[in-house]
Amino acid sequence: MNLQKDNYFTEELHEECGVFGIYSDGTLNPVYSTYNGLLALQHRGQESCGIAVNDRGVISYRKDMGLVSEVFNNDVLSTLDGQMAIGHVRYSTAGGSVRENAQPLVMRYVKGTIAISHNGNLTNAVEIRKELEHRGAIFQTTIDSEVIAYVIARERVNSHSVEEAVKRAMLQLNGAYSLLVMSPRKLIAARDMQGFRPLCMGKLNNSIVFASESCALDACGAEFVRDIEPGEIVVVDERGITSIKDNCRNKKSLCIFEYIYFARTDSIIDGISVYEARKEAGRILARTYPVDADLVIGVPESGIDAAIGYSEESGIPYEKGIVKNNYIGRTFIKPSQKERAKSVRIKLNPLITSVKGKRVVMLDDSIVRGTTCDRIVSMLRDAGAKEVHLRISSPPFRWPCYYGTDIPSKDELIACKLKEEEIGKLAGADSIGFLPVETLPNMIFNKNCNFCDACFTGKYPSHIPTQQLAGKERGGLEIGNSQKNI
Repeated sequence: MNLQKDNYFTEELHEECGVFGIYSDGTLNPVYSTYNGLLALQHRGQESCGIAVNDRGVISYRKDMGLVSEVFNNDVLSTLDGQMAIGHVRYSTAGGSVRENAQPLVMRYVKGTIAISHNGNLTNAVEIRKELEHRGAIFQTTIDSEVIAYVIARERVNSHSVEEAVKRAMLQLNGAYSLLVMSPRKLIAARDMQGFRPLCMGKLNNSIVFASESCALDACGAEFVRDIEPGEIVVVDERGITSIKDNCRNKKSLCIFEYIYFARTDSIIDGISVYEARKEAGRILARTYPVDADLVIGVPESGIDAAIGYSEESGIPYEKGIVKNNYIGRTFIKPSQKERAKSVRIKLNPLITSVKGKRVVMLDDSIVRGTTCDRIVSMLRDAGAKEVHLRISSPPFRWPCYYGTDIPSKDELIACKLKEEEIGKLAGADSIGFLPVETLPNMIFNKNCNFCDACFTGKYPSHIPTQQLAGKERGGLEIGNSQKNI
């Protein structure tokens, strides 16, 4: 029997992971705070998770495949005790989906023990890994994060401190990394020099918390303090907080898709509300692609915010038109093509009382391979919708990502095969409109135009080595600042 993953899940985009860390003064329980923080970051990765805890210099950990609520319970958490902790939730984009690749990574070396949690992808991981292997290194995993750990450990041998080793390592690491490093006495947070992935800091009394998103700070009761700057290293130990900005270059390339899809609606990233950004995308679509209709609906979850914005701008009422089943688990496998064709209805189902007899504008966050949009449109028509107009709150995907998002090769991207109007016809929609790429700065209110939009434009903000191009698109890359013409 040929088992395949359901089309709905292969169409969804995934981000590699989320990180959380805490240095506690006793106000917050590090282990339970990390658990709560990971629950808040679960949307960033559902394949595996883990927590490492530091009890007076002794680091212990628990990690496994599965959701946070599946891997941890009171019995497990009660065995982990200490004053510091870091945690991780993972979806694999580099390295396989196996227990060995779960994080945090805990490594023992000549200077002691370190634990690391990492979000992002290195673009030169293959080169560094080969160089280390030729010098005798033996890798236990297939993930970029172990490469980072090796480089830090190597630099630590000749450095006076862990933070100095991290600073030296950052000069060798290219690509995306929001990183937490826990040594026997210190908790260190670092963000790559272009800030591809988010990382923020919060506090409660003298307890210091780091997280991929501000919603995780809320989950443990910490107050948001600020975002970690691109290239910045923040060290927390018994002396307090130290910021090292020797690697800061004032050049930011935050992934724009954090605002479109990845981040949780209630998060604020680099001073911009994710919810407001998504609503603004809907407003832009309403101005760019107006249509006579009776109601606006959104595909749960991230399409809903854009739908609200479209409704506010157009004056067309917003209603809940699609219900999402949140309880079917992380994987969903069907044994035959006939069954897979029906499976979208297991994940999503229309509200017939809302859409029947109506001209519907449906907002979704993206179309990747185009494997499910036609089924959603058909589902609405079967529910009695007279017209279905698709509005997509991102530009068409035309290029793969090398920084930690599983956007596939060009030959799998439907926008590389069909024109926008043809995608709409294939989906069975009465009309279609994608967010114009030139409006991306407007979506975030022109507050920060230094972001990465390479998956839409092919303008990569850093060099992509040939090894990383293997298996994806090899030609036609434009290297440089992705926003230099905006």
